[in-house]
Amino acid sequence: MSVSDAQRSALIVWGGWEGHQPEQVAAILAEGLRGHGLEVHVSSTLDSFCDQALLGSLDLIVPIWTMGSITKEQLTGLLTAVEAGVGLGGCHGGMCDAFRDATDYQFMTGGQWVAHPGNDGVTHTIHISDTTHFITQGSRDFTLSTEQYYMHTDPANRVLATTRFPVADGPHVANGPVDMPVVWTKFYGKGRVFFCSLGHHADIVQQPDVLQLCLRGLLWAAGADS
Repeated sequence: MSVSDAQRSALIVWGGWEGHQPEQVAAILAEGLRGHGLEVHVSSTLDSFCDQALLGSLDLIVPIWTMGSITKEQLTGLLTAVEAGVGLGGCHGGMCDAFRDATDYQFMTGGQWVAHPGNDGVTHTIHISDTTHFITQGSRDFTLSTEQYYMHTDPANRVLATTRFPVADGPHVANGPVDMPVVWTKFYGKGRVFFCSLGHHADIVQQPDVLQLCLRGLLWAAGADS
């Protein structure tokens, strides 16, 4: 994986609920992206989404902001940038459990966390369901003990990896087996969107199988897949 042509630029914005260790995850992803030649800006304020000059210079935005709230101006800046062609990528609740009352944000990301039956420490398998995509090339099925995210997802998503429910008990068990998306891509206007539901804590993001998917996904979203 190498970034070709002109150097690409990314903005990581971290904050929100501290339980997901956003600052630590931001540092891991920033280091990984820099290792692939990207210039990485790191911010801890959503007001960065109001800086149209900055956003217009980017190839990638990485939100790491579980829950919290976003103003209309901040959200409009983010939506406009992605629709115009800036990539968007992230993991776990830092991207798809952010700004729960902002449905336009969820429309862009392609999914929203709704449950994690059994909470943390559930041992489950991640199945690479599409091995042809740039993001999943070189990845194989693997097992993790962490939160197993139950998501509400956009049927337009291209699903690259799944996990089988049920594992832990809960009211969902009565519905029988279901393969839940874990990794997906989509487009929002001209912008590429990538998401991986893994990454409850920094140690999970650092797992080699997870980090490979996340970094390849972010590179794809930034258009660095050649």
